[in-house]
Amino acid sequence: MSTATRSGCAVFVDQGPAPGWLNMAVDCALLDRAAETRHTTFRLYSWAPHCLSFGRHEPAARRYDRARIERSGLAAVRRPTGGRAVWHARELTYAVTAPLRSFGTMAQAYAAIHELLVRALQALGAPASLAPHHPRAGDGLDGGGACFASPVGGEVMVRGHKVIGSAQLRRGEVFLQHGSILMEDDQDMIASLLRRPSVPTAKPSPASGAPLSRLLQRRVEPAALVDAIVSEVEQDHGNVSLRPPSNGLRSAAARYTERFQDPAWTWRR
Repeated sequence: MSTATRSGCAVFVDQGPAPGWLNMAVDCALLDRAAETRHTTFRLYSWAPHCLSFGRHEPAARRYDRARIERSGLAAVRRPTGGRAVWHARELTYAVTAPLRSFGTMAQAYAAIHELLVRALQALGAPASLAPHHPRAGDGLDGGGACFASPVGGEVMVRGHKVIGSAQLRRGEVFLQHGSILMEDDQDMIASLLRRPSVPTAKPSPASGAPLSRLLQRRVEPAALVDAIVSEVEQDHGNVSLRPPSNGLRSAAARYTERFQDPAWTWRR
């Protein structure tokens, strides 16, 4: 893990993928750090093994076929944030922890972070934009399906398809927002793990989650996307310089690892 810092703002770029339980523990440790230091942190990372993550309040036990998931040897974890399931495979995950006052409201933080990601994708030649806002009926938790099933408003879109799914958690005066940027895989894996097929809608959604490689007809190198995001963070927060990391973050994450490794937490609802 390398880190870039500037007077209250840091960027962490993980040098290798980590299991889902460790990724979630590190994000929680960064949230603790935000509460202690009032610093903003951007983290970019990937997952190994590939992992299915459930939203904090998602009824995963009744929605997904746990026996099949475990027989198949698929990793699963429950996120500290809300939202629906995400399949983390050939993608890039971002996380932002910060004092809420740095952004305003949770909605303003969501918009500002997505606007930064839109600019990063545009720098790589992707025609990215934000989905228009429209009325939302309920939170969709009982409707089934993946986080990428449909745009609600403010999500990052490319050619009419949702390419980034994000979720948030507020703890006092600090917050965590993290999300998956689809690089090469879609989210079809999630539909195959449902206990029962989802009921088709009268009008198919265009945003079941399409990877950038398919939408752009070319591969986007993860390193190029990381560089583009870091460049946009620098534009918003000042000069970003790299330096070797300390071991403190992994040590701080240790207090959360047991929870995220525990199947009772993952399948608690």
